[in-house]
Amino acid sequence: MTQTSERTSPVLTPRLRTTARRWLFWAVMALVVLLVAAVVLASAGSTRDAAPLDPESPAPTGAMAVAEVLRDQGVDVSVVRSLDDARQAVDDGSTTTLVIYDAALYLEDSKLQDAVRLTDTVILMDPVFSELQAVAPELGQAGNTSEVLDADCSLPPVERAGSVSGGAAGYRVVDEGVQAVTCLGSGDGVYSLVELPRDDGRLIVLGAVRALTNELVIEEGNAAFALGLLGENENLVWYLPSFDDVDADVSLPDLTPPWVTPVILLLFVTALTAAIWRGRRLGPLVVENLPVTVKSSETMLGRARLYSRSSSRLRALDSLRIGSIQRLAALCGLPRVATVDEVVAAVAGLTGAQVADIRRLLVDAEPQTDRDLIAYSDALLTLERDVTKALRP
Repeated sequence: MTQTSERTSPVLTPRLRTTARRWLFWAVMALVVLLVAAVVLASAGSTRDAAPLDPESPAPTGAMAVAEVLRDQGVDVSVVRSLDDARQAVDDGSTTTLVIYDAALYLEDSKLQDAVRLTDTVILMDPVFSELQAVAPELGQAGNTSEVLDADCSLPPVERAGSVSGGAAGYRVVDEGVQAVTCLGSGDGVYSLVELPRDDGRLIVLGAVRALTNELVIEEGNAAFALGLLGENENLVWYLPSFDDVDADVSLPDLTPPWVTPVILLLFVTALTAAIWRGRRLGPLVVENLPVTVKSSETMLGRARLYSRSSSRLRALDSLRIGSIQRLAALCGLPRVATVDEVVAAVAGLTGAQVADIRRLLVDAEPQTDRDLIAYSDALLTLERDVTKALRP
């Protein structure tokens, strides 16, 4: 009777350290996501400080410099960020200038129309097509203006300025029947300041808003223009619409593009798939006998490919030199601790070659091309053969 026995490979049960190492990647990824979210929230919280034409912002695109100078001159400057606050800030519409700058288009047409009725003097800064259609249909957008705009009308702020920085929006009067005052023209009927009459006052459409920024207010006649335009009345309400002006019944999905939800779902499915893929077991763990024997030829070919791919000719030649110096030292009967100079001297004595030539081959020469590398490799083999012949003729 023949008895057979089966040998099974032992299975290793994962330890606590192994399990912790497996989940370390996901813990680090979660921490990175939290850090990115914190940075985004912090950046979102600081956007108000860097908002363009914000009279409370010291940034180059802000307008704090103009607001502070107006306060020093006795103008009561109020900064509001909602339509309700603007209504409360306006005590007397005849003595108040209302500045409206809605860069993010928070205001609906009806709310913008309500806002321009709050005071007799309203300055609408850098309006787009939808805003013009709502409160100033007599005007149309006309692209950007030139860099410097010269005074060309009888409005006192423009006359005192002489010239104003341009490079902003221009407008064209499309209703020939309206009695509009046009200023800061850049040719072809394009103007960066247009004053339109209203029943109880006037509406000023201003495209040259860069002249009010902290960065450019001291250039050209921007300071005189800004102070004269905004400081005409004793009260100035600077209205920057915000998310508070959006209707409460509008939800976040209503404000996002339609492609956002599918993309979020796709990212969730991708993350779940990656988690399953990275976390799955590839079968029981087995014990493998180490060390593993690797053929020297495989190591040589692998290193050769790496050297060739990275063009490391000197490193490849140094590897060949190390082997040659070790073999030459053994042939010459030198100890393993012998220096390179001792090997060079011993080889020169056996072959009759110059010490400088042998040292250059074993130490100093640097290959510039693959042909040089092959030539030095052949020279090392020739040198070893010469030493062998000298010892065993």
